[in-house]
Amino acid sequence: MKVAIVGGSGKMGRWFARHLLDEGNEVVISGRTESKIMEAKKELGVDAVSNVEAVKDAEVVLLSVPIDTFEDIIVELAPHIHPDQVVVDVTSVKVMPVAAMHRHLKTKRILGTHPLFGPGAKGISGQNFVLAPTASEEEALAGEVRVYLEKRGASVSLMTPEEHDDKIAVILGLSHFIAIVAGDTLLNSNKVVQPTKLGGITYKVLLTLVESVISENSELYASIQMNLPGVPDIEALFQRKAAEWAEMVKNKDRDAFIRRMKTLKSRLEKDNPDFGKAYENMYRLASGL
Repeated sequence: MKVAIVGGSGKMGRWFARHLLDEGNEVVISGRTESKIMEAKKELGVDAVSNVEAVKDAEVVLLSVPIDTFEDIIVELAPHIHPDQVVVDVTSVKVMPVAAMHRHLKTKRILGTHPLFGPGAKGISGQNFVLAPTASEEEALAGEVRVYLEKRGASVSLMTPEEHDDKIAVILGLSHFIAIVAGDTLLNSNKVVQPTKLGGITYKVLLTLVESVISENSELYASIQMNLPGVPDIEALFQRKAAEWAEMVKNKDRDAFIRRMKTLKSRLEKDNPDFGKAYENMYRLASGL
């Protein structure tokens, strides 16, 4: 099978290229930056061509491109995509990319997907994927992709693009936001302590979260924040809750603090049967850092 990876010079594009090559597929890549595309060509041992040239004879087109330029690239490719080709995107947002593909592409064999892992993953086994079909043809394609992924040990969820973006606003949007703001707070307090002799487990996990987010691609993280529709609302709620808890601390309202924390504990215990193992799991996580 011949697969064109548009955006194949990026980290995730290269990840998928390596996986597909390992499985015996023919891969061709394209990218925006000349130096990066030449580096990827040398690393992978594949042809590197223009976007239009890449998709010309491919059976599958995999779009691993920035969210902010997604529709522009779809518009560029649309005249060269034929009805029999499969087009799959792997962006972290689904409503906008899926709508753009519907708007511009002639093929009905399209599928919005979200691999919920980064380019450091060793393989597909144990990884989570979301597939977001919106029509019968897409549901049939999602079924094929699901079988392919599950045979290789992945966990697959199917949902609409709207459901995906609503959940990812919390899973990625809020998580990233908390890490970035915590990092900004620590640095501006001039109280960042490396967790060697002084840092406890909770702080060690927090600092690892902060560094793991801030060390990554700032353009990608900005795109996720700006393009997930539910992010402003969930972050506004977070800010209101942070203000409420800070006010309790400022006023030394110990009883209110304890009462509200116990309420949270009760709700979490109800929703998660493994809630009691959380502290133990944090220690296990920290021991591997």
